[in-house]
Formats: sequence, structure tokens, C-alpha cells
Amino acid sequence: MRALVVDDLLKDYAGCSLQQVETPRPGPGEVLMRVRASGVNFTDLLQTRGEYQFKPPLPFISGSEIAGEVEAVGEGVTAFAPGDAVVGPPRIGGFSEFATAAVADLQAKPEALSFAQAAAFGSAYITAYVALVRRARIAPGEWLLVHGAGGGVGLAAVDLGVKLGARVIAASSSDAKLETIRRDYAPEATLNITGGFREQVKALTGGAGADVIYDPVGGDVFDESVRCIAFDGRLLVVGFTSGRIPSVSVNMPLIKGFSVVGVRAGEYGRKFPERGLENRRAIWSMAAQGELRPRVDREFPLAQWREAFAHMDQRQVVGRTIIRPDL
Repeated sequence: MRALVVDDLLKDYAGCSLQQVETPRPGPGEVLMRVRASGVNFTDLLQTRGEYQFKPPLPFISGSEIAGEVEAVGEGVTAFAPGDAVVGPPRIGGFSEFATAAVADLQAKPEALSFAQAAAFGSAYITAYVALVRRARIAPGEWLLVHGAGGGVGLAAVDLGVKLGARVIAASSSDAKLETIRRDYAPEATLNITGGFREQVKALTGGAGADVIYDPVGGDVFDESVRCIAFDGRLLVVGFTSGRIPSVSVNMPLIKGFSVVGVRAGEYGRKFPERGLENRRAIWSMAAQGELRPRVDREFPLAQWREAFAHMDQRQVVGRTIIRPDL
């Protein structure tokens, strides 16, 4: 089979190449999937350089989120059969024509989603759910400021926030992205943060500030968010796509009465397995009912993996970038 193999951890994906490798076999409790679509995550890009906390031994096949069809089942597997459409995270191995995954990590693909949409859904929406529901405990009518709203993780928070009844402010530095978000997701407001956003957020919220701020960007965006969060607000630390990890003087949360809340959706599910299962059931149930709408920005053939990575890395995307091994 063809697969994107990482032989060395180098900049500019110099250690990555498309290779012919042996098709894996499913072990006990696993299935072999024919991959129809793989979601491209920033974590996948970081992993090729050894800059992500999960560091699989070299060489490895990149790709951590897939949707496809069951090709074969391993010993003891009864939940799925060949031909079933499934989705799940293999952690690695997704940018390939076939991949193995543990049954415990898989679920049936909702009919409401295409393979590409299903591959675009899981990690982004579980992050949004853990952030907004578990960590922020957001309530209907609260103001939610979503930074990086054009990216997959940010757009999922916009979509879920609207579904939960929050008054969503979608923020980005691109008017074109904001127009797409306004058209497809109808947030309460959109906001171009170029040149600053503190005063605009305060104006939109009647001077109070945002009750919840969802920040996958970090850096200067986090610094200014501290200045426009409401009393008793929750500033959600989701990531640092800006490249700078910010800090805050603790007198600011004291004086302004807000909380800085870390969000690690995967670790949350590992620490609290029952809640993790509830989280997954909740988002996939909403997806099956058509209540959440993951957006696929572009689909690339596996042979064009470098273009797909650049599309993600250069922040060109509104929603998710997908690699299609079957194209």
C-alpha cells in the first residue's frame, strides 16, 4: 500500500516521503480499515518535526484521524464486519491506503456525514465539547468569543456554541473567512481582530466583556483577551498556533474575577473514561441528527500530501483539510 512515512524528524517535512509499504494486519481487538479520508491536524504537522508531546518511534506513518470502511477484523471483534463504514483515531497511520485501529476507538460513521466530513469531525468537536461543556460549563445566552474561528478547532467551537445557545462572536484576521463563517454558521457577530479587538468585544457585550473566550491561538491574542473578559469569565487555553506561549500576572484574574482554564480533550477522556465516553456519544449523536456541520475546506489526493500540509500550515483553511487516499 501507499503511505506517508516519517523516517526522520526534520523541518519542512524533509523527513517525510510517500512510500510503498506492507499492508498491516489487524491484531486482536482491531480492524483493518480501507481509508477513504484522513483529517489533517496541526498535531500531525508538529509530529513530523518531533514538536508534539506524543513521539512515536521512527519510522512511522503520519495521520491521526480517519474515516473509511472495514476491510478485515482481528480476533475477538464482533462489533464491526467487513464493509461497515467507520470513523476513529488511530493516533498514527492515517495517511495511507489502509490502517489498523482498535475497536474501542471506532464507531459507525453517521449517514448524515460523508467520509470527508466524518474525518473532519472527531478531534475538533471533542475539543470544543470538552472546552465549552465540561470546562467552561457555558450557559445559553452567555457571550462566547471564539478566536481562530476559521480553523477546524475554532469553527467547531462556533458551530457547537451556536447549538448550545451561546451568543457567539467569531473572530479571525481574515474578512473572507469571516464572510464564510457568517454565511454558513450564523454567529451573533463576526470580528476582524486586525489592529486589536478589546474595545469591539466590549461594545458588542454592552461593556461587560465575553463570558467565555476560546483561545487556540495564544500569544498576543491571549494577552488582549485578558482585557476583554467578563467578571466570572472563563478564558479557555486550547493551544498556541501563534507560536508564543503567553503568561498572565495573577493579579489580573484576581482583580477581574476570571478563571484561566486549560483544555486537553484527549487527556480529559483518559482521566475520566466515563465522561470521555459521554462526550463522544454526545457529539456523534448531534452529528447523526444533522445538528452539527463540520466544514471540509479542500480535499487532496495522498500524492499531494505536501500541498495539503501547506494548506493547513499557511492558515488558508476555513474548517478542515482532508487527504483522500482513494483519489
